Amino acid sequence: MEAIRPSSDLRNHYNEISRQCHEDRCATIITVNGRGDTAILGLQDYYQMKSELELLRTLAEAENDVNNGKVAPIQKTFDDIRKLLLEREMQ
Repeated sequence: MEAIRPSSDLRNHYNEISRQCHEDRCATIITVNGRGDTAILGLQDYYQMKSELELLRTLAEAENDVNNGKVAPIQKTFDDIRKLLLEREMQ
């Protein structure tokens, strides 16, 4: 569950907020004038979220390709990959 803290806590209690983000592995929402303004999370969680988002985008693109008939036999795909790798080795 997310913690909600006023912006003054960010200045006055940064170490506590940082520890909480890392230990609880959940975001802390910072408010300004009672409204959500910023989300803070640990760096590891940020990188994981970023990687998961990239994977979801890649999967969505692949699904779109399949739906639009942009597919090739698996053997041809492997052959193309091998060819590219061999060309890299020769450079």
